Amino acid sequence: MSTASDLPGQPRGSVVSGPATARAVNVLAPNPSAMTLDGTNTWIVAEPGSDLAVVIDPGPLDEGHLRRVVETAEQLGKRIGLTLLTHGHPDHAEGATRFAELTRSAVRALDPALRLGDEGLAEGDVITTGGLELRVVATPGHTSDSLSFHLPADRAVLTGDTVLGRGTTMVAHPDGRLGEYLDSLRRLRSLTVDDGVHTVLPGHGPVLEDAQGAVEFYLAHRASRLAQVETAVENGAQSAPEIVAQVYAAVDRSLWPAAELSVRAQLDYLKERGLI
Repeated sequence: MSTASDLPGQPRGSVVSGPATARAVNVLAPNPSAMTLDGTNTWIVAEPGSDLAVVIDPGPLDEGHLRRVVETAEQLGKRIGLTLLTHGHPDHAEGATRFAELTRSAVRALDPALRLGDEGLAEGDVITTGGLELRVVATPGHTSDSLSFHLPADRAVLTGDTVLGRGTTMVAHPDGRLGEYLDSLRRLRSLTVDDGVHTVLPGHGPVLEDAQGAVEFYLAHRASRLAQVETAVENGAQSAPEIVAQVYAAVDRSLWPAAELSVRAQLDYLKERGLI
């Protein structure tokens, strides 16, 4: 039997609402599925002793969940001063407008269409609400607008869908691009090597205790999938569905539509580099 320490990234057991680090508290949204795993992790992040908090990814438009996030912050003695989005997929961002109404907080995102307020987000920005330090890290690839947030004081990074707490993520072709995704994984690896990050606070799934191990696993997995796709093409597969049927035969068929998006991104990547 495998233990958590045997699995990529060393997941911290089951996904639960509650404290994950000294500064980050999870409120799990009630939207479990094959794609969202246990549901969306909505993160409340705040400096100890501060009465202001930042929320990352309010999640789906679920009134009960959004109010639970507010109530959880209040129980911690904090009010929401700012809302941030890792990217625009509905399971992370659909509730943002309603959440802004409940909290009277601005919403900052890379995509201007998702913002509520005058400020966006970009690589190198530093969030300092309530004395907190959150560094914005551009991690495109899953989507073009994907961001991660480095929380230096907890040696943690909040990754949205770029790195999940269980399994691997998709490259949402055509908006997501594999070359960018691989670069983003390397950027996250540099945080683990150069900046001491050891904890992943993902958008779905359990907290990962071994950030470097998780990113290395993702990079190896992508290399393996690329090789499999290249082989499938060499063996005569001509369409993305045909490749999925070969390469993802052992994967739950309910995930094949998402796998097809990743395959299309992999085909583009291989074609751009003259490999097929």
